[in-house]
Amino acid sequence: MRRNSVTWALLATTMFVSGGGAASLAAPAHKARHTATKAAASPAASAVAAAPVAATAPAAPVVHHRTALPRTASAEEVGVTARHLVRGADISVGSEMISRAVPGTNPLKVLASQPGIMFQSDDPQGVDTWSTQIYMHGFMQNQIGTTLDDIPLGELVYRNYNGLNPVQAISSENVQRLNVSMGAGAEEVASTNNLGGSIEYVSSDPKNKMGATLAQTFGSNSLFHTFIRLDSGKLNSSGTKFYVSYMRNDTDKWKGGGIQFMQQVNAKVVQPVGENSRISAFFDYSNLAQFNYQDYSLDIWKNGGNNIDNYYNGKYSGYQAAYAAALCTAYSSPQPGCAYPASLSKITDKADAAYYDGATAVTDYFGGLTGDFQLTDRMRWKTTVYGHGETSHLTWSNPFYPSPNGAPMFEQVKEPGIQRFGILSSVTYDIAHNHISGGVWYENNKFVSSMVGYEQPLLGQGDPIYTIGDYSKLTPFMKLFGQTTNTNTFTAFVEDTYHPVRNLDLHFGFKSLLNTSRAGDGYYNNAYYGTNDSSAAGTLTSAAAFLPHISADWHFLQHHELFFDVSENMHAYPQAQFKTAASPFAVTQAAYNYALPTLKPETDWAYSVGYRFTHRLLSASLYAYHVDYKNRLQAIQSGPPVNPLFSVVNVGGVTMNGVDAGLTLTPVEGLSLFNSVSYNHSTYDDNITQTTSAGPVVSHIAGSQVVAYPRFMYKSSLAYEWGDLLAHIDASYMSQRNLSYDGAFKVPSYWLANAGLRYRLGNMGKYNRHLGFMQNLTFDFNVYNLANETYVATMGENGFNLSSDAQSFELGAPRQFFGSVRVEF
Repeated sequence: MRRNSVTWALLATTMFVSGGGAASLAAPAHKARHTATKAAASPAASAVAAAPVAATAPAAPVVHHRTALPRTASAEEVGVTARHLVRGADISVGSEMISRAVPGTNPLKVLASQPGIMFQSDDPQGVDTWSTQIYMHGFMQNQIGTTLDDIPLGELVYRNYNGLNPVQAISSENVQRLNVSMGAGAEEVASTNNLGGSIEYVSSDPKNKMGATLAQTFGSNSLFHTFIRLDSGKLNSSGTKFYVSYMRNDTDKWKGGGIQFMQQVNAKVVQPVGENSRISAFFDYSNLAQFNYQDYSLDIWKNGGNNIDNYYNGKYSGYQAAYAAALCTAYSSPQPGCAYPASLSKITDKADAAYYDGATAVTDYFGGLTGDFQLTDRMRWKTTVYGHGETSHLTWSNPFYPSPNGAPMFEQVKEPGIQRFGILSSVTYDIAHNHISGGVWYENNKFVSSMVGYEQPLLGQGDPIYTIGDYSKLTPFMKLFGQTTNTNTFTAFVEDTYHPVRNLDLHFGFKSLLNTSRAGDGYYNNAYYGTNDSSAAGTLTSAAAFLPHISADWHFLQHHELFFDVSENMHAYPQAQFKTAASPFAVTQAAYNYALPTLKPETDWAYSVGYRFTHRLLSASLYAYHVDYKNRLQAIQSGPPVNPLFSVVNVGGVTMNGVDAGLTLTPVEGLSLFNSVSYNHSTYDDNITQTTSAGPVVSHIAGSQVVAYPRFMYKSSLAYEWGDLLAHIDASYMSQRNLSYDGAFKVPSYWLANAGLRYRLGNMGKYNRHLGFMQNLTFDFNVYNLANETYVATMGENGFNLSSDAQSFELGAPRQFFGSVRVEF
């Protein structure tokens, strides 16, 4: 790892003055070489990983007590929601904190400035959906429930089968706040996977006054980020109002060729009904087209350096180089013209070190209609109906199988699709000292999983396929796999928060879950996969009648708070495309039948306890947790390197213990000093036994730290606001992380530092009366990775090996610069 005097000077300054505030395999669409074709390296895959810290000072989040707010509460009073549920483990991150980051930055990256939370991405904004990953107190992203305005967003994974990534659901500029339950209990959240808490996105409302917002950002790698929002203001005496926004984020990759592009339209309308009721609707259209970075292994990193990437460079020379490399691998022996570039000469696995291209192209339509009505002065009824449709082309150039025309590779394209609709309804009732609520959620989800192959041309006989282009004009020469899975989900919850005295809140609730998925008979290309089998067809049901949640929050003396949280949770059986994740449906029929007798849904018991001290000059927190995690599903691969045998089996549990400590100092007005430390000890309970032709083989992973998550994290920040000027610098440390299940292969620890500067000119009318129409003019300048550190960011995107190196991590971006201007009219 690189170190220089600038890094240490910045960190030493920050730490000296600071104090703190408060498993399934995610294999990629195009990187499925180790799962759908070459599949050499991942005999045990599950889980994905984690994250770089936001380039923003972690202004202390508001402690989220969920007490009632009057309808007249201002937009930035974001520490609470309209629910009464009290949980000391909850926090709220508001739009002011999000706005300190580079415009367009993933709000989850901002959230990761908090103790115990880790976010990773190979790009500085955290919007490359192939690489974005978040961990929260040891739980992976696919174990955290996520919603937007109560609408479920499904699992936070690449190729989401029952939702969409939040960056595709809402522009970051339209996020009003994130309500985060760091304890695992969140029974009212519409989710079937929240083993480790929940993240609830809340969209901003239209403004009462007509106006517009325009923001433009420029940055490294030709970044061009534009955001335009038009607010109608109140249109009539009843208060009808709406907004429409357009976001465009366009940037080159920081290494290799290709763009990372996204455009998005959001719209929201609010119609007040009487004094304390309303009807609202939200709509989202997103179109994402991103060239992905090539995955790294320790071998590639050591012997190839930091700039290895795919051959695509926007020129024909890139195709020529990929063509020559494929001549080495597509046939039983190397063909004339076979050649690898010199940059790969020292790498052991040259064939997998680079492909011609790999990309993600996804289009989503998503929205919902909500009625929130006050029925009496004690009772409210809220109902939301929603729908979501998604089409995708997830690609990579496969150099291990020739096209029929003789070209030594073909474009392998996964084409998953989602069609889902649902309804949520809940009632709250206040009586005596009780706040009682109950509700139901139903969803029907149709997940279409298909994979096809398109011919690449012979050299000199046409342009290669543009991997994020229009496939409707092309005809595939081969169908590899196809299947449709239909899922019906029903949950119900009941909860009561009892306030026996003003400063004590006791909470009890439970959730019931019923989730049934049926995978129909699909298409399976035996000629391509080299086996006489079929895709897995069958029905799996996850059911739990009683998943309890108990918590309490006690405010004692003047500034002190104690809380605890206990809950049981279940993760419904996940779905996935063939050989891409630890899903019982992502296997052949024979593998499904073999595993079926031992399959159980993943469950856990989670316990947490905390203390918080809050004062104008100082706030401190201590949070400890313990989790017993059972029935972990894991993908196991064995056999030949090309198209190996692939099964998903129950491999036991994980025991997790952790603690966070934070301290925030505000010694003078405008100055904020932050430090936090987090320790997590998560270990596997059981060894893994594989059946091979030579007999049982035991992999000794019991007692090893879980893959991809550090044992120790440190975060520090210094921010100072003086008049209209805001400056901040933050730093973080991540300890080493396991790349293999047994801990024999690790990635090194790293430090990362970021800085930002903002100046508000405010209303321009004070400078010139003719410019009075321009308000809140603001300039921002941000630097990401100040010391230009080289570090491992995302891990596990291709799963993990039991005891060997894995081509399954991404390097973080080098130093990046960003400048922004924002104005309101």
